[in-house]
Amino acid sequence: MVVGVLRLELLLHAPQNLKEKRAIVQKLLGRCRARFPVSAAEVDHQNLWKRSTLGFAVVEQSEKEIDPLFAKIEGEILAAGLADITARDQEFLHY
Repeated sequence: MVVGVLRLELLLHAPQNLKEKRAIVQKLLGRCRARFPVSAAEVDHQNLWKRSTLGFAVVEQSEKEIDPLFAKIEGEILAAGLADITARDQEFLHY
């Protein structure tokens, strides 16, 4: 069993306040949760209106199954056109 953890720091394009930022973040998280078998949440920068850090976790049989999934998640976020990814951190925990 392998647990994959992905952390993405985002620079958001459109928000002018925290309310708009939260709507964008919820939209991105909702899209990823609906399309991929992952747990997802905003994990940092909750009070900054131009930045966000999203965390994703998934359990699979091997890293080979997780890598393409994380690549698709990044592609989904970029395809939405609401944010740029400024930093990426990925980790695997083997059990």
